[in-house]
Amino acid sequence: MKRIVLPRLGVDTAWRDAARACLAAGMSPRDVTFGQGAAGGLFDEVSAPPVVDDSRLSVPKSFVSLARAVVWHTDADRFDRLYSCLYRLQRERGLMQDRADPLVQSLRAMEKAVYRCQHKMKAFVRFREIGDPEAERRSFAAWFEPTHHTMEPTATFFVKRFADMDWRIVTPDVTAIFEGGVLRFAVDLPKPDLREDAHEDLWTTYFCNIFNPARLKVNAMTSEMPKKYWKNLPEAAAIPGLIAEAPARARAMAEAAPTLPPVRAAKVQSAATRGAHWDGPQSGFAAALASCQRCPLHAHATQVVAGCGPDKAALMIVGEQPGDIEDLHGRPFIGPAGQVLGQAMQHVGLERDRVYLTNAVKHFKHVVRGKRRIHQTPASDEVEHCRLWLDTELLRVQPKLVVALGATAAMALTGRKGPISGRRGKVEAGRDGVPVLITYHPAYILRLPDTAAQSSARDVLMRDLAEAKALVAE
Repeated sequence: MKRIVLPRLGVDTAWRDAARACLAAGMSPRDVTFGQGAAGGLFDEVSAPPVVDDSRLSVPKSFVSLARAVVWHTDADRFDRLYSCLYRLQRERGLMQDRADPLVQSLRAMEKAVYRCQHKMKAFVRFREIGDPEAERRSFAAWFEPTHHTMEPTATFFVKRFADMDWRIVTPDVTAIFEGGVLRFAVDLPKPDLREDAHEDLWTTYFCNIFNPARLKVNAMTSEMPKKYWKNLPEAAAIPGLIAEAPARARAMAEAAPTLPPVRAAKVQSAATRGAHWDGPQSGFAAALASCQRCPLHAHATQVVAGCGPDKAALMIVGEQPGDIEDLHGRPFIGPAGQVLGQAMQHVGLERDRVYLTNAVKHFKHVVRGKRRIHQTPASDEVEHCRLWLDTELLRVQPKLVVALGATAAMALTGRKGPISGRRGKVEAGRDGVPVLITYHPAYILRLPDTAAQSSARDVLMRDLAEAKALVAE
């Protein structure tokens, strides 16, 4: 049996090239085995067999993505299992879809474990400053102990996240070093002497303040934040105290909570004011909007996201609702969808500070999945509850034209439901008599599956915005 020794760095590329060469040479899993580390055995071969024509080899994309993850697992047999799967795929074309196959099951389990390890690395690496804080390019270091060999495939995440500083992440196996904008790797570096820096007290204080004792589930917390990582997390020192104090703090929060009216009374009160204009003083509009509790969305959003722009604008653009970033910062259209809209406006010569930007619904509706807050489309009654604020903005701004981004905004402005595909690019009569031009929402563009479709939809959005600009200029 031939044994091929793979390097410790760049093992993904090395295994791929060696496996393709062995497969092209007709070597079965019984003829070859793969290892990692120093060579020295009688039958060891440091490089792959001579490359022959492998143009006839065919590998499913699902296996390629699987192999890219599994090679970083710590199981010593991972390379041999991958090669066995690759060899069988040449004869069993549907193997990757057979979830009951023991080999596929074991590889999928390794893939999942590697992805989980990468997720933990992104979440629990804590940098400490090791250079001069006054230097032009600051320097940081971190020590992390991953379950698998995930430093190499995860390093690009940190390069994108911390491109403006020098850093190194040292692990017991591989170290990633990013200096002067260049990433390199080293092996077997000693654990650095990392001392506490001035930022750790602030971070711990922040962690304690966002801790919600009423939602504490210790088992779920330790599953997402395993104790094996605590020794390198500065905030972990506060966790035992937070857990111990949680019951008393939760009781105090419940006792201090305001009482709520009966559900039926709240519904009647809300329906009575639905769709009306704000009739208080203009100076009190912002405060009234900020304290809005007309529908249940206020209970889970961070804050109201009000519209912004000049008091008298010829053009108003209305979206569906604020997104995650808008909810955190309190300003409309500053997240990914807002960037798409901003680029389209800039392309057609619409100045953002001369357009009034707002949303049909002022609170962020979402569902929490893990650490993410996933957008949910507002229901029709939630849109109706929020019409008070949208109608008041229309009355105050008095635009010549309103652009409705997407179906929710179109329904709020015109009172008519229906798919955007048949209404896009057309001007419809608004509820308040203001004409409404309907177009795609930028978030819809970002959800399109391929680049070509996104590019085509961006062109459509830009054409509609150019049409809006021409209409308000008449």
